[in-house]
Amino acid sequence: FAGVAEKLDGLEAFDPQRMADRILGMGDILALVEEARKGVDVAAAQDLAQKIKGGGKFDLNDFKSQISQMKKMGGMASLMDKLPAQFQQAAAGANMGMADQQVRRMEGIINSMTPAERSKPELIKASRKRRIATGAGVQVQEVNRMLAQFDQMQSMMKKLKGGGMMKLMRGMKGMMPGM
Repeated sequence: FAGVAEKLDGLEAFDPQRMADRILGMGDILALVEEARKGVDVAAAQDLAQKIKGGGKFDLNDFKSQISQMKKMGGMASLMDKLPAQFQQAAAGANMGMADQQVRRMEGIINSMTPAERSKPELIKASRKRRIATGAGVQVQEVNRMLAQFDQMQSMMKKLKGGGMMKLMRGMKGMMPGM
């Protein structure tokens, strides 16, 4: 076994080829696929795809389930470690520890919302934002930031429904530095 993280779930069966690939900066795509297979709920992903294809609206409950699935896969730092070096360089400016902390805060903000607010985010106005921020233990600006990120994700889902993958990739190109 090889220890690849500080937690108990950071033990993997030792494979010399995979370890050499990681050391040489080629990433470990097989480990990433295995993590995805363990962490992603296939039924939930298919339900979301059907919902979007059928004209359903991507809401904060869907966003929260996406966040939860990403956390099950080990968080941002764990995912980035398994990518090839050129992809790691594209995100080199981002502090992955801060990204994981921000993901936890986003989840806390969503948990502080009522079920009605999660299903209809347009209900969230200034007074509700203050209540949500107080419940999550964050500033109102963080609630605004999370809602802006959700709006970006929602517009990407609309592009996916309307025109497919090429529109989505063009939209993501503007969001990712260095691509």
